[in-house]
Amino acid sequence: EALATLVVNNMRGIVKFAAVKAPGFGDRRKAMLQDIAVLTGGTVISEEIGLSLESATLENLGSAKRVTLSKENTIIVDGAGVEGDIESRIAQIRAQVAETSSDYDREKLQERLAKLSGGVAVIK
Repeated sequence: EALATLVVNNMRGIVKFAAVKAPGFGDRRKAMLQDIAVLTGGTVISEEIGLSLESATLENLGSAKRVTLSKENTIIVDGAGVEGDIESRIAQIRAQVAETSSDYDREKLQERLAKLSGGVAVIK
């Protein structure tokens, strides 16, 4: 019902939205979704945290000045997230970079850090 309402509102031009496949796998996917939520001022909608798509409201959705979609990429520019929340998320990721001993994990964390600190997230 919630998705149907969003689709109807999108078609009427009331709300513009897009559904894209979440990047990554497992815990990395969850972390990237949380990054996007913080960047856009939205909430991750997940049964794991007790929020289903059916119970989601417009307040759960984030926004951005511009979102560009292609088959391979989603580019989010100037998300409407709270600056303090974004800075906290950046600090949290920086701490994880310092703590990890895995080069692969460090590289993935640094990619996430670059996306958040640049104010432009490119999701592949």
